Amino acid sequence: MKTSRRLFLSGASALAASMIAGGASAQNAVDDILKAAGRGNWDDTFDARASGRGKVASTLPIFSPQTIAYSEQAIAQYQGIVSRGGWEQVPATKKLKLGVIDPDVVPLRRRLMVSGDLPQSAGLSESFDSYVDAAVKRFQARHGLPEDGVLGKYSYLAMNIAAQTRLGQLETNLGRLREKAGTLGDRYVLVNIPAAQIEAVENGRVVLRHTAIVGKIDRQTPIVNSRINEIIVNPYWTSPVSIVRKDIIPLMRKDPNYLKDSNIRMFAPDGSEVDPLNVDWSTEEAAKYRFRQDPGSNNAMASVKINFPSPDGVYMHDTPQQSLFNKLMRFDSSGCVRVQNVRDLVTWILRDTPGWDRQHFEAAIKAGENQPVAVTNPVPVHFLYVSAWSTGDGVVQFRDDVYGWDGVDELQITSAL
Repeated sequence: MKTSRRLFLSGASALAASMIAGGASAQNAVDDILKAAGRGNWDDTFDARASGRGKVASTLPIFSPQTIAYSEQAIAQYQGIVSRGGWEQVPATKKLKLGVIDPDVVPLRRRLMVSGDLPQSAGLSESFDSYVDAAVKRFQARHGLPEDGVLGKYSYLAMNIAAQTRLGQLETNLGRLREKAGTLGDRYVLVNIPAAQIEAVENGRVVLRHTAIVGKIDRQTPIVNSRINEIIVNPYWTSPVSIVRKDIIPLMRKDPNYLKDSNIRMFAPDGSEVDPLNVDWSTEEAAKYRFRQDPGSNNAMASVKINFPSPDGVYMHDTPQQSLFNKLMRFDSSGCVRVQNVRDLVTWILRDTPGWDRQHFEAAIKAGENQPVAVTNPVPVHFLYVSAWSTGDGVVQFRDDVYGWDGVDELQITSAL
C-alpha cells in the first residue's frame, strides 16, 4: 500500500504540473496515471465484491446476532457523523466517472471520505481516479446499486440523503433486527422486501443469495412467517381476483383473444369451463369466475412454484420474464415473489426429500406435467422488511424504503421517480 501511495503522489504531482499547462495535457496526464504499470488501486485493498473485514460482500445473514452488533456500531458511527455536521451535498449536475477532471469531484471525495468509502489519504484532487472509482463502486454496492462507478441519478439520490435521515433509518431497522435475529432457525429462507433479495441460510451462514422481484408499491408483498411445505413442478397458475379486476378484464376489452393466446381457461363456481365469448367484458361479471393458466413456457410461474401456508395467499415462483431481474427497481409483482435461478433454491429446499435430487427435478420440469412434491423437512420462510443494516465493521447497507414503512419520505426514492 505504501508503494501504491508513493506512485499515486508522484502521479498527482505530474497531474498538477500538466493542469497548469492546459486542459488537454491534464487529461493526458490522467490517462498516463491510470495506465501506469504497477500502479496501486484503492480496490487492491478494498474490493467491494470481496468478502472479509471491511468488504461489502458477506455470507453473514441479515438476521443474526453479529448483524445486530455491527448495526449498533454503525449507529454510533453515524451519531458521530451527525454530531460533526453530517456530509455535504454532492452537485448532481453531471455524470462523473473514471478519468474525468471536474471541480465536483472534490465534494464527491469529501462525501465518500465521511462515509468511509474513500480513505482520507486519497486527498481532494479534482481527478476521478481509480481510488474514487473503487470508492464509488463500494458506495453503490452498499446501497444495492449497480457497481459501475458512474455517478448517475440513483447514485446521486442515495448519496444526498442526509446523514441524520440515515441514522434514523438505522435506528428504526435495529428494532426489526432485534425482534427476529436468532429466532429464525438453523436453516431458513429470508426474503428481504426492500432489498428485493433472498437469502438461503444454514448454520449461521448465507449459502445461497438470489435476486428477487417483489410487490409493486400499490400491491405490496406482505410480512410472512411460515414453512415451505410443497414444491409444485410445472404449476397451474390461478389468478387472484385482484388481477382479474385490474389486469385480465382490461386486457380482454382490448384483445378478445388474450385468454386463448395465454392458455388461460375460465371456470364457473360449479367447476364447469366457460367460453370467454359468452362473458360481458364491459362489466365486472368476469370477476365471479376462476381463471387458470395451464403449465407451459408462458405460464406466469414458469417451471416451479414454492408453496407455504399464508393468509395473504402469496408464494414464491419462477417467471418467464427473466429480463425483469436485470432491473434496478424490482418492485413489479402483485405481491408474490419471483426468484432468479429458482432451481438452485428448490434443489436446496428438496435436499432431504427422497428421490428429488437436481437431476430428477430437471427431468420432471422437462416432462412438462404438473407434479406436486411434499417437502420432507419443511423449511421456514420469512418475508421481512429491513432497509438498513450492517454485516461488517464499517460496512453499512441501505436500501430504498420502497413501501414507506420507515416513515421517512426522503427514503422513498423509488416512489418519487
